[in-house]
Amino acid sequence: MQLPELCIRRPVMTTLLMAAFLIFGVIAYRALPVSELPSVDFPTISVSASLPGASPETMAAAVATPLEAQFSSIAGLDNMSSVSARGATSVTLQFSLDRDIDAAAQDVQAAIAAALRKLPSEMPTPPSFRKVNPADSPIFYLAMHSDTLPLPAVNEYASTQLAQRISTIPGVAQVLIYGEQKYAVRIHADPNALAARGIGVDELHQAVASANVNQPIGNLEGAKQTFALRANGQLEDAAAYRPLIVAWKNGAPVRLDEVALVRDDVEDNRRANWIVDKNGDQRAIILAIQRQPGANTIATVGAIKAILPAFQEKLPASIQLSVFYDRSITIHESVNDVQFTLILAGCLVVLVILLFLRNLSATAIPALALPISVIGTFAAMYALGFSLDNLSLLALTLSVGFVVDDAIVMLENIVRHVEAGEKPFDAAIKGAREIGFTIVSMTLSLVAVFIPVMFMGGIIGRLLHEFAVTISAAILVSGFVSLTLTPMLASRYLRHEKREQHNKLYWLFENAFARVTTQEPLPDEPKLKRIEAGAVGLGRSG
Repeated sequence: MQLPELCIRRPVMTTLLMAAFLIFGVIAYRALPVSELPSVDFPTISVSASLPGASPETMAAAVATPLEAQFSSIAGLDNMSSVSARGATSVTLQFSLDRDIDAAAQDVQAAIAAALRKLPSEMPTPPSFRKVNPADSPIFYLAMHSDTLPLPAVNEYASTQLAQRISTIPGVAQVLIYGEQKYAVRIHADPNALAARGIGVDELHQAVASANVNQPIGNLEGAKQTFALRANGQLEDAAAYRPLIVAWKNGAPVRLDEVALVRDDVEDNRRANWIVDKNGDQRAIILAIQRQPGANTIATVGAIKAILPAFQEKLPASIQLSVFYDRSITIHESVNDVQFTLILAGCLVVLVILLFLRNLSATAIPALALPISVIGTFAAMYALGFSLDNLSLLALTLSVGFVVDDAIVMLENIVRHVEAGEKPFDAAIKGAREIGFTIVSMTLSLVAVFIPVMFMGGIIGRLLHEFAVTISAAILVSGFVSLTLTPMLASRYLRHEKREQHNKLYWLFENAFARVTTQEPLPDEPKLKRIEAGAVGLGRSG
């Protein structure tokens, strides 16, 4: 027994099977992540190294060059670039698309370990690396500024409170802070004053470092209790640094403010961000939120917005928190436009079927196959790890014209037997048996068209892979629905309408089609009835 005949004889089984398609499809649709484009991960690793006080030339020669020499031997490395600045070096490694990022990270770690013996020993920490995706730009920007408070105070709220709170939200990968202004005490040494007192810069550095410590110094043990002793000599601001004794000369102390200018400042005073508001340009701290791969952009941004009112209440009244950029708005609008186009295309296809068939029962059968095929495709997209984006929805929109082809071919063959006088049940079994192989061959031939796109290489191939697989899945699901649901519905709900039962609208379209095919109008309705009656009479007399 073939599959169509089994489904015709087991209507309850077929109904439950289609219900499962709908249920799993709806559940998958609600769980699918929403993004602008398919997630394409570029195997990219960024290596960072720091050496405070070193010039860019020193960083490039002493740090970047040994690292690049080790990285060049890693397999699958397509591109390597480095940027050296004062006290910092960043090396970006981009691998081929078929290179596993985790395996590449292990090779990078081994290369860093091999290069450590060639790096300067004065580096406070060894080079570190992290996996990045240059194509995954931030999805949400927040701006914090104040008209009265200094930027280090605003930065404290942004980095230690808001950024850490946002990082705990599901779907958030990391929070980047642009224009960061961490508080620091800046000491500008006066060379003339140091030379006049016979003090070297190294002595000044050692005096400042030894005076600013926070470390345990031992335990004080008694008969019943033990106390931990700790020397907390940390200096909090510039005022605490100024009376610091740098050295003793001629029996008198030389204090820090005598040989240097000490002031409150930030760690990097060459970095700044401005925003434009109603008061003009203002310095601000920008928080850029990146999403995790495969996360729902709209849901992630919604979760971030949900915590902002509660955080706003805890901020001082002088700090303004505002949304600088929301990428989810454009994504939501573009996805909604494509979804509307998908629904509109489905409605137009059903209207075209009704226009040519002019039979409600015959039109309802492929009209049911259309949404079931599309909704069932959502389950396949979820299983494959795809997302609702412009390309996947475009694939579903284009597949609307394909998914009804199989159902129409199956339906026309069954209608042919019904018009020949057979019962709908027998006509469905016979017609499905005749056309079943044709449906399979049509489905596979349509899928074969998109096979080259599935295996296309490069970045374009990564982007179009989801498009090709989605439209192929929709075609396969429609072929299965045409072999199961369409013949079952035709066997029970298909009716042969006699010509005398048609209305004037039917004859209007019938005459229009006759002019296109035969260039001659059909006889009017009464004459046509008499001709048919005469033909039937001749057939009986014959």
